[in-house]
This record gives sequence, structure tokens and C-alpha cells, in this order.
Amino acid sequence: MLDQLLGARQKALKINLSRKIYGSFAEIGAGQEAASLFFKAGGASGTIAKTISAYDTTFSDAIYGVEESGRYVVESRLIKMLNREYNLVEVRLAEKRGADTTFFAFANTVVTLNYQKTNAAHGWIGLRFQLTPRGPYNDAVIHVRMHDNTSLLQQQALGVIGVNLIYACFYFPHSPETLLKSLMDELSPDNIEIDMIRITGPDFPHVDNRLLSLLLVKNGFTNAALFDPDGNVLQPSEALYKKHILALRGRFRPVTRVSVDMLQKGHEQFLQEPDVDPSRVVVLSELTLSNLRTGDEIDEKDFLDRVDILCSLGQTVLISNYQEYYKLVAYFSSLTKLKIGLILGINNLEWIFEEKYYESLPGGILESFATLFSRKVKLFVYPALDPETGEIKSCQKFQLPPNLVDLYRYLIVNDKLEDLTDFDASLLPIVSDDVLAAIKAGETGWEDRVPAEVAQIVKNRALFGYVGHPATPVK
Repeated sequence: MLDQLLGARQKALKINLSRKIYGSFAEIGAGQEAASLFFKAGGASGTIAKTISAYDTTFSDAIYGVEESGRYVVESRLIKMLNREYNLVEVRLAEKRGADTTFFAFANTVVTLNYQKTNAAHGWIGLRFQLTPRGPYNDAVIHVRMHDNTSLLQQQALGVIGVNLIYACFYFPHSPETLLKSLMDELSPDNIEIDMIRITGPDFPHVDNRLLSLLLVKNGFTNAALFDPDGNVLQPSEALYKKHILALRGRFRPVTRVSVDMLQKGHEQFLQEPDVDPSRVVVLSELTLSNLRTGDEIDEKDFLDRVDILCSLGQTVLISNYQEYYKLVAYFSSLTKLKIGLILGINNLEWIFEEKYYESLPGGILESFATLFSRKVKLFVYPALDPETGEIKSCQKFQLPPNLVDLYRYLIVNDKLEDLTDFDASLLPIVSDDVLAAIKAGETGWEDRVPAEVAQIVKNRALFGYVGHPATPVK
């Protein structure tokens, strides 16, 4: 635990004095501070074989090649840097000191705040490293967003997180959570935000990057993390750049046939919007931290179980700390200028119109709605059965206090929300809490209320308290 109390310069000095960790630094763009901290700590000759700063794009292209996208602060650029620099370290130093040295290549490609302060400051930082001499290499890659209000402060934060990454990979490889937490030593989310992390390699078979994504959000290092149906971690601003976003929030415990119908019908109706390009649509299933908690704790196995089920259905999964819908929309709006759609049940629409949830805002419900129903946002509402009358509740029969009726009519007239029309009415009696209770109680019949793939996974993995027999494979 004492290691975690070390500052960046002390960490750099400890690495320098070890004489067993040796490699190169390549920093392009504004990220020029990591190597500097090792030099300032003293004894840098014990760690640094080479530093390079390809600040001019022409020099950078000559060394690492041209990016097809024409952009420099992208992951593909970082990987090219790691490939080249690590290969050079091994080729030139393996014979001389490979028997008793663990090699590394550190790289970053970064853009900090410009003079006019009009750009988004962010960067890719990576480390390719050995844990044993002549052993295989591993990769650790993070994406950061800088929030300090001057370029100098942002550069200083980049230097600290660079040292933290190198130190964590060499000194905490067997404790992924400690490794992740130590990345923010001497920093706070007000300085720098880590919105993606991926650790891969032969020495890290125990690491599930989806769990690391969850820990980023859980520890407040970022407010959202994203991964694809194959479980690959995605960087949100790249994955959602210039995309139409359609999202369904849920607990998905378990995914029911209603959940699937909401996604399918919502997607179909979203594609009918005149300003939506079908080739640019990304559909997300969103889990909030509040929907993952049991009491004050988050059951990591339960989280992975739900994610596995969603991924088996081909879903891209977003984990977020945005409990309020308007905050989720604000986040999406920071990533794309194209249309955003939210699929939600009529009961959640009732929750959105509860004024008590906006008492902390100076502008109350109107302030939140200015974001939630901004120019490029539309809500698609899935109906529900009224438990008392058995009637179908929809936007057309939505009951509100008198002071909100005109506001609601304005939203309807201006096409900011609408009913999902082509829903399967036979599914409306399905309630996910009832399905979960049936699974736990060992009852039969719940299988008819979930997709066949979900029933199979629940049975074969004994999820959600299931205690019956494993399922036969789905044909």
C-alpha cells in the first residue's frame, strides 16, 4: 500500500534506480512531459534508452506513416508508435541486456487546449512492456480527456498519468483494480478523465477489460464506458463520432421479450425519421450504476452476466453514471451533432415529469427539459398495461398535473416524443421483476417470457438464482 502513496517523481526515481526496467519514450503532439519527469527524478540513464518528440506532422508521418483518417490523435497512431518503438528497443538491445532486463516502449499522441480554448483536449497513452526478461510483451492503452483550463496544467497532468501508467504496469500487474486506481495518483477527474482502458497480453489472462470499464465509472474516473457485442472496449467519442445514437436504458435482469421488442420497434421507428441516415445509426443498451447496485455494492459477476446476455443478442453496451435522462442526453450531445433517440417505457416517462427530481436545478424541470428535448433529440415511448384497469397506457392517454399539461402538449406538437406504434401487445403483461422472481422460485413458464438465447444462458450458467437443470442448446 505504501507504493500507492508515492508521487510521480518518486515513482520515476524508483523505476530509474531499479536498473531492470529499460525502454524508450515517443511523445507526439502536446504530450511531452512523461519522459521529462524521469529525467528530473535523477538516474534516468537506468531507464531511458531513447526519447523522441515528433512534434511536426511531416516528421511524424515520415517515422510512423500516414493515417488514412488524416487525424493524429487516434488509437491507430498510438499502436503504430508502440509497434515501431518496441521493435527498435528489442532489435538494438536484446543481445546486449535482454537476459536481465524487462523492456518497454511508452508512447502518447495528444492535443491540449489551443490558444483560443475552442478545442477538446484529449489523448491516447500506451505502454508495451515485458514483465520478465526475454518474455512476451503486453499492452496497456488508455484514452484521456483533459479538463484543466490551461495547456500547461494539462501537460503536467499528462506527465503524471504517464509515469503512473508505467509504474502501475510494472508494480501492480497482479491486481488490476490497484493498477487502475493508481493511474489517478496525484490527479482528480477535474484534471483528467480516463474514459477507456484496455490491458492485453500473455501476462494478463486474468484481466476482463469490461470489469475495468465498470471500475472506471464506479471510481468516478469517467461517467460512461462502452464496449461492443464481442466485449471489446470502445472509446466513446471515436465509436459515436458523427453517429445517430439510439439508446434503451434498463436493468436487463434478465432481458425479456419486451426488452427485445422495445429495441426492435424503436430501431425501426427511429430509422423512419427524415433526418436519420440508417448507415450511421448506433444502437446502445445502457446500464446505469444505480441499476447495477445491490444495496451499496455492485456485484461484478452479476454485471458480467447481464453484459454477456446483452452481447449474445448483438448489443453494444454502455455503462453510465447518468441517472437522469437529461444528463445522458447532454453526454451524447457532446459526442455527436446528429439525431439522438431514447427508447423508454411509459412508466419512465412518468418519472421524467416528476418535478421533485429537478429541485436542485435553478430552472427546475424546464432547465432539464431544455437539454433533454433539445433540437436533435426525440423520445420513443413503449406502452404498458395499467395494473388496475388493464388498459394500455400510452402518450395519448398520459395523465399529468394541470401545470404540466401545456408543456407536454408543446412536446407532442413539436414531435419531441411519440408512441411506438408497431409493438407486440401480447408481450405487455410481461414484467421483468416477475420473470426474475419466477427464476429464483424455480417456477416453470418464465422461459416463454425471455428470448430463447437468454433462457439457455440463464439455465446453463445458473444465473439470477436459477437452480434447475441446464438447457439444451438452441438450434
